[in-house]
Amino acid sequence: MSLREALRAAPLVEDVPGLHLLSVGHEWDVVRVPAYAGFLALAQLRQTEEGLGPVLYDRPGDLLYFVVPTGSRGVWIGLSVRLLSKGSWLVAPNPYRCEEWFGGWCELPDDERLTAPDRLRRALEQQQIDSAPQPEIAVREERQGWKPSNAPVLTPTSAVSSRTSLPRSARPRF
Repeated sequence: MSLREALRAAPLVEDVPGLHLLSVGHEWDVVRVPAYAGFLALAQLRQTEEGLGPVLYDRPGDLLYFVVPTGSRGVWIGLSVRLLSKGSWLVAPNPYRCEEWFGGWCELPDDERLTAPDRLRRALEQQQIDSAPQPEIAVREERQGWKPSNAPVLTPTSAVSSRTSLPRSARPRF
């Protein structure tokens, strides 16, 4: 059963018109991703020629949900995502009727196409690599007169010697 058919058959959430309660894990699973990572991965996946399955944006939760085939549990180990599978439920809007406050479908559930788990993982990993903070090279600020802490301290013994230790341009003129 396609996601579109599942939406048609799913019960409505009480007191919220247009929102359905979908049972997950029978025909497809759902990968929940933080929106900041999900939108970058979605942009990367859209650039490829392969098909992309339905993607739902949950504005209040600031999350994206990618619909993937069942049986991909091992693919997500080590990533900061959550797999919703058998026994999970998803609140989803009707594709043609959605309130602004909820979010909506970034990719509509038009056919049987689902996002390939390995492609989604690569896109999420690439996004993590690109957004990882790059190490900064600390440059020591040159300070005039800086000396190592173990350098000998020269103290002038007379007024004449302090003037002679200065460069000619820095000596006072009398």
